[in-house]
Amino acid sequence: MGIYQRKCETIAAQGVELLAVVPPSWKDERGETPLERAYTRGYRLKTLPIVRSGDFHLHFYRDLGAQINQFQPDILHIDEEPYNLSAWQGLHHARRIGAKSVLFSWQNLDRRYPPPFSWGERWALKQADALIAGTESAAEVWRRKGYQGRMPVIAQFGTDGDLFHPAQSRPERPFTVGYFGRLVAEKGVSLLLEAVATINGHWRLVILGGGPERAALEAQAKHLQIAERVSFHAAVPSVEMPAQYHNIDLLALPSLTRPNWKEQFGRVLVEAIASGVPVIGSSSGAIPGVIGDAGLIVPEGDTAALAAAIEKLRDDGPLYAEFKRKGRARALAEYSHEGVAEKTAALYRELAARA
Repeated sequence: MGIYQRKCETIAAQGVELLAVVPPSWKDERGETPLERAYTRGYRLKTLPIVRSGDFHLHFYRDLGAQINQFQPDILHIDEEPYNLSAWQGLHHARRIGAKSVLFSWQNLDRRYPPPFSWGERWALKQADALIAGTESAAEVWRRKGYQGRMPVIAQFGTDGDLFHPAQSRPERPFTVGYFGRLVAEKGVSLLLEAVATINGHWRLVILGGGPERAALEAQAKHLQIAERVSFHAAVPSVEMPAQYHNIDLLALPSLTRPNWKEQFGRVLVEAIASGVPVIGSSSGAIPGVIGDAGLIVPEGDTAALAAAIEKLRDDGPLYAEFKRKGRARALAEYSHEGVAEKTAALYRELAARA
Protein backbone atom coordinates (compact mmCIF):
# COMPACT_ATOMS: atom_id res chain seq x y z
CA MET A 1 0.00 0.00 0.00
CA GLY A 2 1.62 3.18 -1.21
CA ILE A 3 0.37 5.39 1.57
CA TYR A 4 2.25 3.35 4.18
CA GLN A 5 5.55 3.73 2.37
CA ARG A 6 5.92 6.98 4.33
CA LYS A 7 7.16 4.74 7.13
CA CYS A 8 10.16 3.76 5.00
CA GLU A 9 10.88 7.38 4.08
CA THR A 10 10.77 8.36 7.74
CA ILE A 11 13.02 5.48 8.85
CA ALA A 12 15.53 6.40 6.14
CA ALA A 13 15.48 9.99 7.41
CA GLN A 14 16.72 8.64 10.75
CA GLY A 15 20.08 7.94 9.11
CA VAL A 16 19.32 4.40 7.98
CA GLU A 17 20.43 3.08 4.59
CA LEU A 18 17.27 1.20 3.75
CA LEU A 19 16.36 -1.35 1.10
CA ALA A 20 12.73 -2.52 1.21
CA VAL A 21 12.10 -5.82 -0.61
CA VAL A 22 8.44 -6.55 -1.43
CA PRO A 23 6.42 -8.77 -3.80
CA PRO A 24 5.17 -7.23 -7.05
CA SER A 25 1.61 -8.11 -5.99
CA TRP A 26 -0.34 -10.08 -3.39
CA LYS A 27 -3.45 -12.23 -3.71
CA ASP A 28 -6.23 -12.51 -1.13
CA GLU A 29 -10.01 -12.85 -1.04
CA ARG A 30 -10.34 -9.47 -2.78
CA GLY A 31 -8.25 -10.55 -5.77
CA GLU A 32 -4.71 -9.57 -6.74
CA THR A 33 -3.40 -6.24 -5.47
CA PRO A 34 -0.36 -4.82 -7.29
CA LEU A 35 2.34 -2.88 -5.51
CA GLU A 36 1.67 0.85 -5.33
CA ARG A 37 4.67 3.16 -5.58
CA ALA A 38 3.81 6.43 -3.88
CA TYR A 39 6.47 7.49 -1.36
CA THR A 40 9.95 6.31 -2.33
CA ARG A 41 12.34 9.13 -1.41
CA GLY A 42 15.50 8.38 0.52
CA TYR A 43 15.41 4.58 0.29
CA ARG A 44 15.19 1.82 -2.32
CA LEU A 45 11.97 -0.10 -2.95
CA LYS A 46 12.67 -3.31 -4.87
CA THR A 47 10.36 -6.09 -5.96
CA LEU A 48 11.31 -9.75 -5.96
CA PRO A 49 9.04 -12.49 -7.35
CA ILE A 50 7.43 -14.78 -4.82
CA VAL A 51 6.18 -18.33 -4.94
CA ARG A 52 2.62 -19.08 -3.67
CA SER A 53 1.34 -15.51 -3.59
CA GLY A 54 -1.61 -15.32 -1.23
CA ASP A 55 -0.51 -18.32 0.84
CA PHE A 56 0.12 -16.63 4.17
CA HIS A 57 2.13 -19.50 5.66
CA LEU A 58 4.00 -20.90 2.66
CA HIS A 59 4.93 -18.03 0.34
CA PHE A 60 8.64 -17.31 -0.14
CA TYR A 61 10.87 -15.10 -2.27
CA ARG A 62 12.85 -16.04 -5.34
CA ASP A 63 16.46 -14.78 -5.45
CA LEU A 64 16.37 -13.41 -1.90
CA GLY A 65 19.79 -14.86 -1.14
CA ALA A 66 21.35 -13.11 -4.13
CA GLN A 67 19.73 -9.81 -3.14
CA ILE A 68 21.04 -10.10 0.41
CA ASN A 69 24.50 -11.00 -0.84
CA GLN A 70 24.49 -7.84 -2.94
CA PHE A 71 23.17 -5.46 -0.26
CA GLN A 72 24.98 -6.98 2.76
CA PRO A 73 22.68 -5.57 5.43
CA ASP A 74 23.71 -5.18 9.05
CA ILE A 75 20.11 -5.86 10.08
CA LEU A 76 17.42 -7.84 8.31
CA HIS A 77 13.95 -6.70 9.41
CA ILE A 78 11.45 -9.40 8.42
CA ASP A 79 7.83 -8.22 8.58
CA GLU A 80 6.55 -11.78 8.88
CA GLU A 81 5.18 -13.99 11.64
CA PRO A 82 7.62 -16.47 13.25
CA TYR A 83 5.60 -19.44 11.94
CA ASN A 84 5.80 -18.45 8.24
CA LEU A 85 8.11 -19.93 5.64
CA SER A 86 9.23 -16.50 4.40
CA ALA A 87 10.31 -15.62 7.94
CA TRP A 88 12.41 -18.77 8.12
CA GLN A 89 13.89 -17.93 4.73
CA GLY A 90 14.89 -14.47 5.91
CA LEU A 91 16.33 -15.75 9.18
CA HIS A 92 18.41 -18.33 7.32
CA HIS A 93 19.99 -15.66 5.13
CA ALA A 94 20.53 -13.28 8.06
CA ARG A 95 22.37 -16.00 9.94
CA ARG A 96 24.35 -16.93 6.82
CA ILE A 97 25.84 -13.43 6.43
CA GLY A 98 26.05 -12.60 10.15
CA ALA A 99 23.32 -9.92 10.13
CA LYS A 100 21.11 -9.18 13.11
CA SER A 101 17.47 -10.15 12.57
CA VAL A 102 14.12 -8.71 13.58
CA LEU A 103 10.71 -10.37 13.20
CA PHE A 104 7.27 -8.76 13.45
CA SER A 105 4.04 -10.24 14.82
CA TRP A 106 0.38 -9.29 15.06
CA GLN A 107 -0.59 -12.74 16.37
CA ASN A 108 -2.78 -12.17 19.44
CA LEU A 109 -4.10 -15.75 19.80
CA ASP A 110 -2.06 -18.41 21.56
CA ARG A 111 -2.27 -20.83 18.67
CA ARG A 112 -0.43 -24.15 18.72
CA TYR A 113 0.57 -25.22 15.23
CA PRO A 114 1.23 -28.75 13.98
CA PRO A 115 4.66 -29.70 12.61
CA PRO A 116 6.47 -28.41 10.64
CA PHE A 117 5.12 -24.97 11.63
CA SER A 118 5.62 -25.60 15.35
CA TRP A 119 9.21 -26.67 14.73
CA GLY A 120 9.85 -23.64 12.53
CA GLU A 121 8.29 -21.31 15.08
CA ARG A 122 10.53 -22.58 17.89
CA TRP A 123 13.58 -22.31 15.65
CA ALA A 124 12.64 -18.75 14.59
CA LEU A 125 12.23 -17.60 18.18
CA LYS A 126 15.70 -18.91 18.99
CA GLN A 127 17.28 -17.29 15.93
CA ALA A 128 15.71 -13.81 16.02
CA ASP A 129 17.68 -11.08 17.76
CA ALA A 130 14.47 -9.14 18.38
CA LEU A 131 10.73 -9.48 17.86
CA ILE A 132 8.49 -6.45 17.36
CA ALA A 133 4.95 -7.02 18.63
CA GLY A 134 2.25 -4.93 16.98
CA THR A 135 0.19 -4.77 20.19
CA GLU A 136 0.65 -5.61 23.84
CA SER A 137 -1.70 -8.59 23.44
CA ALA A 138 0.60 -9.98 20.74
CA ALA A 139 3.59 -9.53 23.05
CA GLU A 140 1.75 -11.50 25.76
CA VAL A 141 1.29 -14.42 23.37
CA TRP A 142 5.02 -14.66 22.64
CA ARG A 143 5.94 -14.35 26.31
CA ARG A 144 3.64 -17.28 27.06
CA LYS A 145 5.37 -19.21 24.30
CA GLY A 146 8.69 -18.62 25.99
CA TYR A 147 10.27 -15.81 23.98
CA GLN A 148 12.64 -13.94 26.29
CA GLY A 149 14.46 -11.73 23.81
CA ARG A 150 14.09 -8.04 23.06
CA MET A 151 10.42 -7.37 22.23
CA PRO A 152 9.27 -3.74 21.92
CA VAL A 153 5.61 -3.04 21.15
CA ILE A 154 5.45 -0.92 17.98
CA ALA A 155 2.60 -0.69 15.48
CA GLN A 156 3.67 -1.99 12.08
CA PHE A 157 2.69 1.26 10.35
CA GLY A 158 1.92 4.76 11.49
CA THR A 159 -0.58 7.17 9.99
CA ASP A 160 0.28 10.42 8.24
CA GLY A 161 -1.45 13.26 10.06
CA ASP A 162 -0.96 15.59 7.09
CA LEU A 163 -2.69 13.23 4.65
CA PHE A 164 -5.37 12.03 7.08
CA HIS A 165 -6.83 15.24 8.46
CA PRO A 166 -10.27 16.57 9.41
CA ALA A 167 -12.40 17.95 6.60
CA GLN A 168 -12.58 21.73 6.33
CA SER A 169 -16.37 21.64 5.96
CA ARG A 170 -19.23 19.16 5.95
CA PRO A 171 -21.69 19.17 3.02
CA GLU A 172 -25.39 18.79 3.71
CA ARG A 173 -26.14 15.07 3.98
CA PRO A 174 -27.80 12.51 6.26
CA PHE A 175 -25.70 11.24 9.15
CA THR A 176 -23.37 8.83 7.36
CA VAL A 177 -21.87 5.70 8.88
CA GLY A 178 -18.92 4.08 7.14
CA TYR A 179 -17.35 0.63 7.04
CA PHE A 180 -14.02 0.42 5.21
CA GLY A 181 -12.31 -2.94 4.86
CA ARG A 182 -12.55 -6.53 3.73
CA LEU A 183 -15.99 -7.99 3.17
CA VAL A 184 -15.56 -11.22 5.09
CA ALA A 185 -17.74 -12.78 7.78
CA GLU A 186 -15.38 -12.10 10.69
CA LYS A 187 -15.54 -8.33 10.13
CA GLY A 188 -19.18 -8.30 11.25
CA VAL A 189 -20.60 -6.18 8.42
CA SER A 190 -23.83 -8.20 8.45
CA LEU A 191 -24.36 -7.12 12.06
CA LEU A 192 -23.80 -3.52 11.06
CA LEU A 193 -26.58 -3.84 8.47
CA GLU A 194 -28.88 -5.31 11.10
CA ALA A 195 -28.01 -2.49 13.50
CA VAL A 196 -28.64 0.42 11.14
CA ALA A 197 -31.91 -1.15 10.00
CA THR A 198 -33.29 -0.50 13.50
CA ILE A 199 -32.26 3.16 13.64
CA ASN A 200 -34.89 5.85 13.22
CA GLY A 201 -34.34 9.16 11.49
CA HIS A 202 -32.07 10.08 8.62
CA TRP A 203 -28.92 8.05 8.06
CA ARG A 204 -26.84 6.43 5.34
CA LEU A 205 -24.30 3.62 5.33
CA VAL A 206 -21.24 3.57 3.06
CA ILE A 207 -19.46 0.22 2.64
CA LEU A 208 -16.08 0.47 0.93
CA GLY A 209 -14.07 -2.65 0.13
CA GLY A 210 -14.15 -6.02 -1.54
CA GLY A 211 -14.42 -9.65 -0.63
CA PRO A 212 -16.51 -12.81 -0.91
CA GLU A 213 -19.36 -11.52 1.27
CA ARG A 214 -20.36 -8.59 -0.94
CA ALA A 215 -23.21 -10.31 -2.81
CA ALA A 216 -24.65 -11.70 0.42
CA LEU A 217 -24.44 -8.29 2.09
CA GLU A 218 -26.19 -6.59 -0.83
CA ALA A 219 -28.93 -9.22 -0.64
CA GLN A 220 -29.22 -8.68 3.11
CA ALA A 221 -29.63 -4.92 2.65
CA LYS A 222 -32.50 -5.59 0.23
CA HIS A 223 -34.09 -8.08 2.62
CA LEU A 224 -33.91 -5.51 5.45
CA GLN A 225 -35.48 -2.94 3.10
CA ILE A 226 -32.61 -0.49 3.53
CA ALA A 227 -30.89 -0.94 0.16
CA GLU A 228 -31.68 2.64 -0.88
CA ARG A 229 -29.75 3.90 2.16
CA VAL A 230 -26.71 1.63 1.75
CA SER A 231 -24.07 2.15 -0.92
CA PHE A 232 -21.36 -0.36 -1.82
CA HIS A 233 -18.09 0.78 -3.36
CA ALA A 234 -15.07 -1.17 -4.55
CA ALA A 235 -11.74 -0.69 -2.79
CA VAL A 236 -9.72 2.30 -3.97
CA PRO A 237 -5.93 2.82 -4.10
CA SER A 238 -4.51 3.67 -0.70
CA VAL A 239 -3.48 7.18 -1.79
CA GLU A 240 -7.18 7.94 -2.38
CA MET A 241 -8.26 6.80 1.08
CA PRO A 242 -7.82 10.11 2.99
CA ALA A 243 -10.61 11.70 0.95
CA GLN A 244 -12.96 8.80 1.71
CA TYR A 245 -13.09 9.68 5.40
CA HIS A 246 -14.46 13.12 4.50
CA ASN A 247 -17.55 11.36 3.10
CA ILE A 248 -18.59 9.81 6.44
CA ASP A 249 -19.46 11.04 9.93
CA LEU A 250 -18.69 7.84 11.83
CA LEU A 251 -16.63 4.70 11.21
CA ALA A 252 -17.77 1.33 12.59
CA LEU A 253 -15.62 -1.78 12.95
CA PRO A 254 -17.87 -4.52 14.43
CA SER A 255 -15.36 -7.39 14.17
CA LEU A 256 -16.22 -10.86 15.47
CA THR A 257 -13.72 -13.16 17.17
CA ARG A 258 -13.27 -16.59 15.57
CA PRO A 259 -11.44 -19.66 16.91
CA ASN A 260 -8.50 -18.86 14.62
CA TRP A 261 -8.71 -15.05 14.50
CA LYS A 262 -9.53 -11.93 16.44
CA GLU A 263 -8.97 -8.34 15.39
CA GLN A 264 -5.24 -7.69 15.41
CA PHE A 265 -5.24 -3.90 15.10
CA GLY A 266 -7.83 -2.24 12.86
CA ARG A 267 -5.79 0.24 10.83
CA VAL A 268 -8.92 2.04 9.59
CA LEU A 269 -9.64 3.08 13.17
CA VAL A 270 -6.45 5.13 13.31
CA GLU A 271 -7.01 6.59 9.86
CA ALA A 272 -10.52 7.62 10.90
CA ILE A 273 -9.59 9.32 14.16
CA ALA A 274 -6.70 11.11 12.45
CA SER A 275 -9.32 12.38 9.98
CA GLY A 276 -11.55 13.71 12.76
CA VAL A 277 -14.08 10.89 12.34
CA PRO A 278 -15.30 9.29 15.60
CA VAL A 279 -15.26 5.51 15.74
CA ILE A 280 -17.23 2.62 17.20
CA GLY A 281 -15.50 -0.72 17.58
CA SER A 282 -16.42 -4.09 18.98
CA SER A 283 -14.62 -5.68 21.92
CA SER A 284 -12.77 -8.09 19.61
CA GLY A 285 -9.02 -8.40 20.04
CA ALA A 286 -6.94 -5.23 19.88
CA ILE A 287 -9.80 -2.84 19.06
CA PRO A 288 -10.39 -1.47 22.60
CA GLY A 289 -6.68 -0.78 23.07
CA VAL A 290 -6.40 1.00 19.72
CA ILE A 291 -9.44 3.20 20.33
CA GLY A 292 -8.67 4.00 23.96
CA ASP A 293 -10.75 7.00 25.06
CA ALA A 294 -11.26 8.23 21.49
CA GLY A 295 -14.48 6.33 20.68
CA LEU A 296 -17.09 3.85 21.83
CA ILE A 297 -16.63 0.11 22.43
CA VAL A 298 -19.59 -2.28 22.16
CA PRO A 299 -19.71 -6.01 23.01
CA GLU A 300 -18.97 -7.98 19.87
CA GLY A 301 -22.04 -9.54 18.33
CA ASP A 302 -24.43 -7.20 20.18
CA THR A 303 -26.54 -5.62 17.43
CA ALA A 304 -28.67 -3.57 19.83
CA ALA A 305 -25.61 -2.08 21.54
CA LEU A 306 -24.11 -1.20 18.15
CA ALA A 307 -27.31 0.55 17.05
CA ALA A 308 -27.52 2.44 20.36
CA ALA A 309 -23.90 3.59 20.04
CA ILE A 310 -24.50 4.88 16.51
CA GLU A 311 -27.58 6.80 17.66
CA LYS A 312 -25.69 8.20 20.65
CA LEU A 313 -22.93 9.67 18.52
CA ARG A 314 -25.45 10.97 15.99
CA ASP A 315 -27.60 12.71 18.59
CA ASP A 316 -25.09 13.81 21.26
CA GLY A 317 -23.30 16.78 19.71
CA PRO A 318 -20.93 17.54 22.64
CA LEU A 319 -19.84 13.88 22.88
CA TYR A 320 -19.30 13.73 19.13
CA ALA A 321 -17.12 16.85 19.25
CA GLU A 322 -15.16 15.44 22.20
CA PHE A 323 -14.36 12.23 20.33
CA LYS A 324 -13.30 14.21 17.27
CA ARG A 325 -10.83 16.16 19.39
CA LYS A 326 -9.57 13.19 21.41
CA GLY A 327 -9.27 10.99 18.34
CA ARG A 328 -7.13 13.40 16.38
CA ALA A 329 -4.86 13.96 19.40
CA ARG A 330 -4.52 10.20 19.99
CA ALA A 331 -3.65 9.47 16.37
CA LEU A 332 -0.88 12.07 16.34
CA ALA A 333 0.51 11.11 19.75
CA GLU A 334 0.37 7.31 19.51
CA TYR A 335 0.23 6.28 15.86
CA SER A 336 2.22 8.72 13.74
CA HIS A 337 4.75 7.60 11.12
CA GLU A 338 7.35 9.61 13.00
CA GLY A 339 6.71 7.77 16.26
CA VAL A 340 6.80 4.33 14.61
CA ALA A 341 9.97 5.21 12.69
CA GLU A 342 11.76 6.60 15.73
CA LYS A 343 11.05 3.50 17.80
CA THR A 344 12.02 1.18 14.95
CA ALA A 345 15.27 3.02 14.19
CA ALA A 346 16.10 3.03 17.91
CA LEU A 347 15.83 -0.77 17.88
CA TYR A 348 18.09 -0.92 14.81
CA ARG A 349 20.73 1.18 16.57
CA GLU A 350 20.50 -1.00 19.66
CA LEU A 351 21.04 -4.15 17.58
CA ALA A 352 23.85 -2.57 15.57
CA ALA A 353 25.64 -1.67 18.78
CA ARG A 354 25.64 -5.35 19.74
CA ALA A 355 27.16 -6.45 16.44
